[in-house]
Amino acid sequence: MTVSVHHHYWQGEFIGDEEAGRRLAELPAAVEAALSEGLETETVLAACDALATALCDPGHPVRARLAAHLPEGEDPAVLAELGGLLGRRELTRKLRRELGSATPGRLNRADPRETVYEAWAPVGLVAHIAPGNAATVAPLSLVEGLLAGNVNVLKTSSDDTLLTQQLMAELAALDPSGALAARIVVLRFPSSRQEWLRLMCAPADAVAVWGGEAAVEGVAAHVPAGCRLVEWGHRISFAYLTADAWSDARTLDALADDVCLHEQEACSSPQVVYLDTEDEEEVFGFAERFAAVLAARPPAAAGAAAGEPDPAEAAELTTTELMARLEEHLGLTRVFAAPDGSWRVMADTRSPLTASPLHRSVWVKPLPRKRLIATLRPMRRYLQTAGLAGSATDIAELSRTALAAGVTRVTPVGAMLESYAGEPHDGVYALQRYSRRVAVQADPAAFATTACLDDLVRPVVLPLPAGPLLGKEDVQEPARRLARADAELYFRSGGSTGAPALSVFSYDDYDTQMHAAARGLLAAGYDPASDRTANLFYCGAMYGSFISFFSVLERLGGVQLPLSAGPDHRATAQALIDHGADTLFGMPSYLWQLLHAEEDALRAYGGLRKVFYGGEHFTEEQQRTLKDTFGIETVRSITYGSTDLGPLGYQCTESSGGVHHLHADLHTMEILDPAEDRPVVPGETGRLVFTTHARRGQHLGRYVIGDLGREVPGRCPCGRHAPRFELRGRTGDVMRVATYFLSHRRFLDLAEEQGGHRGEVQIRLDSADARELLTVRVERAAATDPERLREVFLAGYPELRSAVAERLLELAVEAVDGASLDRSPTSGKLLAVVDARG
Repeated sequence: MTVSVHHHYWQGEFIGDEEAGRRLAELPAAVEAALSEGLETETVLAACDALATALCDPGHPVRARLAAHLPEGEDPAVLAELGGLLGRRELTRKLRRELGSATPGRLNRADPRETVYEAWAPVGLVAHIAPGNAATVAPLSLVEGLLAGNVNVLKTSSDDTLLTQQLMAELAALDPSGALAARIVVLRFPSSRQEWLRLMCAPADAVAVWGGEAAVEGVAAHVPAGCRLVEWGHRISFAYLTADAWSDARTLDALADDVCLHEQEACSSPQVVYLDTEDEEEVFGFAERFAAVLAARPPAAAGAAAGEPDPAEAAELTTTELMARLEEHLGLTRVFAAPDGSWRVMADTRSPLTASPLHRSVWVKPLPRKRLIATLRPMRRYLQTAGLAGSATDIAELSRTALAAGVTRVTPVGAMLESYAGEPHDGVYALQRYSRRVAVQADPAAFATTACLDDLVRPVVLPLPAGPLLGKEDVQEPARRLARADAELYFRSGGSTGAPALSVFSYDDYDTQMHAAARGLLAAGYDPASDRTANLFYCGAMYGSFISFFSVLERLGGVQLPLSAGPDHRATAQALIDHGADTLFGMPSYLWQLLHAEEDALRAYGGLRKVFYGGEHFTEEQQRTLKDTFGIETVRSITYGSTDLGPLGYQCTESSGGVHHLHADLHTMEILDPAEDRPVVPGETGRLVFTTHARRGQHLGRYVIGDLGREVPGRCPCGRHAPRFELRGRTGDVMRVATYFLSHRRFLDLAEEQGGHRGEVQIRLDSADARELLTVRVERAAATDPERLREVFLAGYPELRSAVAERLLELAVEAVDGASLDRSPTSGKLLAVVDARG
């Protein structure tokens, strides 16, 4: 990137003063144009995560370019610190903590049982007035504005370097859509340029000001009526020690850490140390001991960036110390200071809060806890952090008292300057200050199956997938090495297409996926307000279906009978009848067995209305049987997904068979040629390849899931913009037999369409003496004559007919009990193909 001589970054380009002035006059129109285009939260997260990776790599060219713009004397390690705050994990946690979701801008149902939709919407334009003494504050403030979806115009000091402008240019360059660049303006000018400040603030919906009272007052004069003024002003923090704590040398060391880190420049640095006492001698004695601890600390690093006082600050230090020394003669104070003036501890017998001149200058005062609120509350507008040291009981009691006095943050002594992702700042969440909570009430009849209004408005646009294709093994090994913070929930696959595979999730990712699956169920016609559901998925052995749909129903607020799939069909049927179940969740093979085993009782009950199935498919003939025999009105896929990736697709009320909508807010999908790594012609069948974006700690990009499918063109009649695809079987269901490739799905279609078969179909492959043996095993209760089916297969499948005619293959069809068909022991899924060849 060529470094521009211009000082202003405006929506993707560097410009000079004259052009910036012209554009400022037209700022309202630029804001309206930017807001008319949507911004996905994932776009912000992906770009920030890529920038974070670059900043944390000492050899990355982006970091090298930005290091050239650091303030003189600033440690380049500050870029790595900034990178640590911009990673996906930290920002996603911040979104969840502050706005309740990793995609807070989507209009989802506030209560799944009602057609009321809520979201966090951007306020519009946020004007940020950044401080001149903190290199990372300006870019982080701007990123917060982006996470909330706003257009942002930020002012830096005329004395600042172009670090923020260059950082934002690098961030915008990582978004090929241009959506981020359209929402970023960074200007560098002095506060004396009042006309520019007025033009910045006039169209703003929120103005964020970093600085003291004078800075806030100077900006407030330009804030229009109705505009939200967000003050991030200077604050005072203090430490509070009980008698047990102040006599402990470890407490004094921890307190010295808080004082010396950043030379008290941070708002959370302690300026006063309060002791829980009224005894003046205890105050003087502690001050002397603490002075000895400070004296043993290495001196502050040289340079302005490290906190070396300027002339005005040096004068304030001298004046404060001299005044305290004068009051020693009155018995009010006692001063302990370094001969070179590098630190000072000023004991004062008076309790009221006194600001410190900083640079390792600490007041020590008595304040019994019974007077804590009365003493501190007058300063409540300025209070921030209280660092507490004492017993667990003391900490609990003093925390409540300090908060009542006006403190917004309580930490242990020694951790006053530490923070965590999503922590409130000065008593509020920044993202909520830059957002509006909005709601839409919709007609229940018209929107009964609409879980998210945005699905009807525009397609979700996520970053394009990149990188090599991944198979199961490429995903399995990294999953075993996930960091503990990302590996909180373990599942194993059902093993229907091979050995069970391990899948690992964080609870945040699991929650995101369960909410997505819940929205898909609403689209499919599930009604949490009235349906009474029996969860009949298999449970145990780390298999996830039962647990997942328990979680889905919990999030939907639906009535649930958590029965699971069990061998006692009579007891299960009786539970359905006794508790008035009208909706069944489960695997087709298990539900088919249950319904036919207890056909008389369930037909007499007559209360079953809906079936939502997963893991396998009901054929059209089987669905017809469910409706004609048992009176079931709705038979629909509960979700299409995998243990590795979670929910991938969902059916709407206009979908049938294997047609699903993509969960486009979670994944992107490619359909690649079965033999080559290139896209198929639209409408042709190919390998389904998914890239998951909303996953923490685990890269699941371009994952070849093993299923075949084709794109369904055009917009769905349901009105959703999410892409549609039709499942066409699994790559493992295509068998190489007697030099031919044969498909299980083809056998299934022929049995149903030409043979009138309504049951399950399984293929078994064996090695015979002279040729291979292919046995089609069909369920006896639903089968037509086996010989008739054999004729259907030979007549309708030319490749099969040729293999048999050439005496390369022997074909047999046998009718068996459904219970004797081979199934996965974990999930209960029917094994479509059993290859018993050596």
